[in-house]
Amino acid sequence: MALAPRPAPAGEGALRAEIVHIGRLIHARDLVDGTAGNLTARLGPRGPLLATPSGLAKGFLEPDDLIVVDLDGRLLAGRPGLQPTSELAMHLEVYRQRPDVGAVVHAHPATVVALSIAGISLAECVIPEAIVFLGLVPTTPYATPSSDENRRAIAGLIGSHDAIVLQYHGSLTVGGSVTEAYQRLETLEHTARIIALSRLLGGGPPLPPDQVAKLLQARAALGLARPADTEEFCLACGVCHAAGDHRPRPALPAWDDTAVEAEEQLVRRIADRVRHALLDKP
Repeated sequence: MALAPRPAPAGEGALRAEIVHIGRLIHARDLVDGTAGNLTARLGPRGPLLATPSGLAKGFLEPDDLIVVDLDGRLLAGRPGLQPTSELAMHLEVYRQRPDVGAVVHAHPATVVALSIAGISLAECVIPEAIVFLGLVPTTPYATPSSDENRRAIAGLIGSHDAIVLQYHGSLTVGGSVTEAYQRLETLEHTARIIALSRLLGGGPPLPPDQVAKLLQARAALGLARPADTEEFCLACGVCHAAGDHRPRPALPAWDDTAVEAEEQLVRRIADRVRHALLDKP
């Protein structure tokens, strides 16, 4: 049944233009390929969502290509033949849990995905800007794309994180606006490239806890701190006390040295292959 024409509320035109612009950016910067990826944004605090439809390349969208869906995923408006993305359930989970989120971007950034395949975590305290603007970025276990598995994979993480790596698959970033969610995607991929390059060069130490503590103060001052920050930065980076409150760091859970050694050997093998490939080039 054809959908009835729907008058656009004030501001919807600007939001459509913003989504189209960001879609072209993520395509131009190789953060998606083909028709992959999807973007959504709230049309109001409790209102429906403006979304990219299934099957259209994000780099070639026009404003009237976007569709409107409600918070249960039902199609409310759109050109004939356009349907919601198969990844919509993942977006809806975000909006259910996060009233502060105004937009969601799902992309396939190459370096982020490559590190997830290699088993290299982005939940490290090595890049100052990433600590401030992203926090520690978790990686989900592999979940089948375009299935409810993705929604379940992010459900326990999205309440306390603004960026998530989907293992073997892609990324999910959120923000108060489409532009902010996109900027977090850029920061995520840039961080991944730096970590990948540093591993190829032999790696290096993380930032010391006292320096990380200063960055967390900046993160809090910007209103970016999340509920899980205290525990996560204590376990991952040794920042286990507030300023002036020197509590001992809790004992870490038992660690499998064999797994650590296997990961280090894998990284060394990858680095050796890359170096040989570069040296063998004419």
